[in-house]
Amino acid sequence: MLKKILNPECCAKCRVCCVFDSSDIWETPVFSPETAEIIRSVRPETEFESRKGGFIIKTGELKDGELFTCPALTEKGCMLGDSKPFDCRIWPFRIMNIDGFRGISIASACSEMYGRPLSQLTEFLKDGLAETIFRYADEHPEIVKPYDESYPVLIIRTDSEKGR
Repeated sequence: MLKKILNPECCAKCRVCCVFDSSDIWETPVFSPETAEIIRSVRPETEFESRKGGFIIKTGELKDGELFTCPALTEKGCMLGDSKPFDCRIWPFRIMNIDGFRGISIASACSEMYGRPLSQLTEFLKDGLAETIFRYADEHPEIVKPYDESYPVLIIRTDSEKGR
């Protein structure tokens, strides 16, 4: 989804979006039942918990400095390929609940994207991706994250824009 703006080779080297610490464990993706089964078939020790129609990985309590790596990550990248969770396909963009409205924000952990002018990112979203994200969130509300003030908001969908 982001190949027009984000270099896939850069992502393959970085992988920061696949590793979590205690401060960003809330960012783990929501997996469909199908993708959870793919992971379980390769890594049977992986445990999931239900989340409003999807599944999140049970990570346990992380201590300061302790890291959790997504079990879908392999030495060659994500084992899920085109079946990656929607959260992963749009990262570093995030769909968040901002005072009852849905908004698209950006994670600062992605230096490749975060260093770009916010206007460039907003224009990229307006070129069709924002509508795709909002539509998916309407169909899968489990992916909507609570708002985190450290994430700059790029677009907010108002009630009058919903359903257009």
